[in-house]
Amino acid sequence: MSDFDFSSRRLHSNVKIDGEYDIIVCGAGPAGSVVAGRLAENSTLRVLLIEAGGTDDVPEVMDPAQWPLNLGSERDWGFLAEPNSSLNGRSIPLSMGKCLGGGSSINVMVWARGHKNDWEDFAAEAGDSAWGYESVLDIYRRIESWQGLGDANRRGTGGPVHVQPASDPPPVARAMLDAARGLGIPVFDSPNGEMMEGRGGAALTDLIIRNGRRSSIFRCYVAPRLGQRNLTVLTHALVSRLLFDGSTVIGVEVIERGQLRRYMAGLEVVLSLGAINTPKLLMQSGIGPEDELRQHDIRIVQNLPGVGQNHQDHVSFGCIFEFSERQPVCDGGSQATLYWKSDDNLRLPDLLHCQVQFPVPSLETASAGVPAHGWTMFAGLAHPKSRGALKLSGVNAHDPIRIEANTLSHPDDLRDALKSIEMCRDLGNSRAFSGLVTREALPGKLGIDEMKEFARNAAVTYWHQSCTAKMGRDPMSVVDGRLKVHGIEKLRIADASIMPHVTSGNTMAPCVVIGERAADMIKVAHDV
Repeated sequence: MSDFDFSSRRLHSNVKIDGEYDIIVCGAGPAGSVVAGRLAENSTLRVLLIEAGGTDDVPEVMDPAQWPLNLGSERDWGFLAEPNSSLNGRSIPLSMGKCLGGGSSINVMVWARGHKNDWEDFAAEAGDSAWGYESVLDIYRRIESWQGLGDANRRGTGGPVHVQPASDPPPVARAMLDAARGLGIPVFDSPNGEMMEGRGGAALTDLIIRNGRRSSIFRCYVAPRLGQRNLTVLTHALVSRLLFDGSTVIGVEVIERGQLRRYMAGLEVVLSLGAINTPKLLMQSGIGPEDELRQHDIRIVQNLPGVGQNHQDHVSFGCIFEFSERQPVCDGGSQATLYWKSDDNLRLPDLLHCQVQFPVPSLETASAGVPAHGWTMFAGLAHPKSRGALKLSGVNAHDPIRIEANTLSHPDDLRDALKSIEMCRDLGNSRAFSGLVTREALPGKLGIDEMKEFARNAAVTYWHQSCTAKMGRDPMSVVDGRLKVHGIEKLRIADASIMPHVTSGNTMAPCVVIGERAADMIKVAHDV
């Protein structure tokens, strides 16, 4: 039993307090690292950063080529979606980073800032122009230490995040750009900036790699401040519950190396646990849909029906081509990308393609035969219409969360999947790849019904889980434009869960913006 009194929602006077801080940041992923690092710039603020995982100082993290070895390791939460009838009953893995740096320490290192209209949509939902594209451009300029061609209007050169174009891109990446040109898709110097202000295009990828090593967001924002007395970083510490005084959050309960501890926050608690664990902690602490909480006999602190709802993720389908001869894997294997509106009247790109220099089938499509040496073009959906939900399996921190991802449940997504796969096939079979590839291994030329079956069996996640505690002003929103949880004092959320809809592309860079916005708002709110 917890020593927390849920009848009065006040801590017993005899409960041991293990530490008192001004700000507690839960989660050392991209957004949480930014919040902690920025606030720790003020030496008068006592900042506690709590991370459930351990160190990032291992070859699998720091060596860009070894990133796939993190998947399924102790640095991966290893989430698994519920069986899905739209995927022939498959349960797809949903990896998330569990170490210092979170996803930015185990991902493919792609820096994708989102489309202009992603941010315009965020501003509209929040009712705050500070979330709009022009304001976000200011943030990106201060974030980046951009190493590519100059673009003073869109890129920054003095920020903490080292961003560079893919270095020495291999022939297959260049061939992808040539193939895109052949389809009438414009090619840009960078996938960020001008390319993502219009219909889209193709470009070499921007990466967070510096001197051949991963430069995670933790390494950019927190690591330089680890010697400061006002910053404490706890690892192997699982945040298990929020502590309340009425409807005000006053601290957190943490399971730290098997011991239950409590840390108090004088100013605020910030949740940056990601789009799976943030809503889980909220619900287990009494903030969430009334029906879900009552089902588990959790006392309701605040009925917020949107907690755990609106789950979104980019879905992709691996189209695999066999190399004519083995090619070296560079920069983590992903050096070219493509975003495109299949209809110019669309507000946002609907197609998201990313290539890697090795074959990546799903478990189900692998049975069709995979070449020993090949490259994969992921045919992706940038804005799928399917929506999922998170459900509790129990009230304890170690009880697994039930993830109803509902991938491809909306009929438009299967239609658009076939459109995206066909574009990948057109790219990979174009003259640009002559001499580089010998054949299309997957999916090959299939009839419409066979191609639908391929899509259901090939569908995997880009690991961009988001939107489960969305920002907005409607009844299903969880936070307001200041990232404060509706109806709760001294609690903000800063991670991908606050997105009203998933951004166009990889979510790491937008999470850095969310962290910067949160830090700015905390500074203003408390005059620090």
